[in-house]
Amino acid sequence: MRSPQPPAAPRNVRTAPAPGTSNNGGDWRETLVLPAKDERVQTADVTATKGNDFEDYFLKRELLMGIFEAGFERPSPIQEESIPIALAGRDVLARAKNGTGKTAAFVIPILEKADSSKNHIQSIILVPTRELALQTSQVCRDLGKHLHLEIMVSTGGSSLQEDILRLMKPVHLMISTPGRILDMAEKNVADLTRCGTVALDEADKLLSPEFMPLVEKLIRRMPPGRQILLFSATFPVKVASFRDRVMNKPYEINLMDELTLHGVTQYYAFVEEKQKVHCLNTLFAKLSINQSIIFCNSTTRVELLAKKITELGFSCYYIHAKMDLATEIKPIPPQIDTALYAYA
Repeated sequence: MRSPQPPAAPRNVRTAPAPGTSNNGGDWRETLVLPAKDERVQTADVTATKGNDFEDYFLKRELLMGIFEAGFERPSPIQEESIPIALAGRDVLARAKNGTGKTAAFVIPILEKADSSKNHIQSIILVPTRELALQTSQVCRDLGKHLHLEIMVSTGGSSLQEDILRLMKPVHLMISTPGRILDMAEKNVADLTRCGTVALDEADKLLSPEFMPLVEKLIRRMPPGRQILLFSATFPVKVASFRDRVMNKPYEINLMDELTLHGVTQYYAFVEEKQKVHCLNTLFAKLSINQSIIFCNSTTRVELLAKKITELGFSCYYIHAKMDLATEIKPIPPQIDTALYAYA
């Protein structure tokens, strides 16, 4: 199983065969270049498995190579539940916590079914934000690096003209926000008539009033019998409505007893707006916090809070959707005390 984030150690370690395998006929396993083992403590959300191995799903060797080289050892609970059902072609409606391997739970079946010899869009992954699109595309590229697939990311932050030119060449898998891919489909640039699978990540957001009409228009452009993989941490009423109207008898998975990961304790403070910065400064002064991440609900608030935190004497980095893409994706320096993100 894999921790929520990939290990940061350099990938230069040659290892013995992967877990659950033998040396008999397994020379390819001996050539894998694996990352150093992630020794961080894992919670029951990713350790309470049935004991399955990725080989149990009869995946392509090239995909298994990418899985192991990305640092995966055995499937997490959500992957154990989702992968075999998705491989069988059924619609899936899955509820699981963030940080438990949800992305790989739908990416692995999509990569397994992809055929690099067919030069058309075979699957699309819909996400609500550009940042998630970039993150998801990296998972696809890491796991599928031996599959020779053409993977494309298209969001509102990229050049439409460049995306149109890119689609003149073969694309097998597309990761996009709903508005962008619908725009290209309506321009007859993105052909979805042979696209057999669509995955919705953070479906509760994708099925909001802002996105749901776009998502449904996209699905109507896909062929009959298309497969829908829907993943979310929460299932509001709108998700149930979408399931009943659009999905085909989905296999439902619910691994949620609470939203918070086991082993994580949450605290909250009731303060007036004008006292928030003072409260934050008190927390930094009283608690042993080496680094922190603060999420804000607007880009304006991100910039204002970053300025105030800097004035308090803390190093600070901020990022939001209105920033230039080249500026936004710079790695956060290790000496930074606080990172701020806008989720609006």
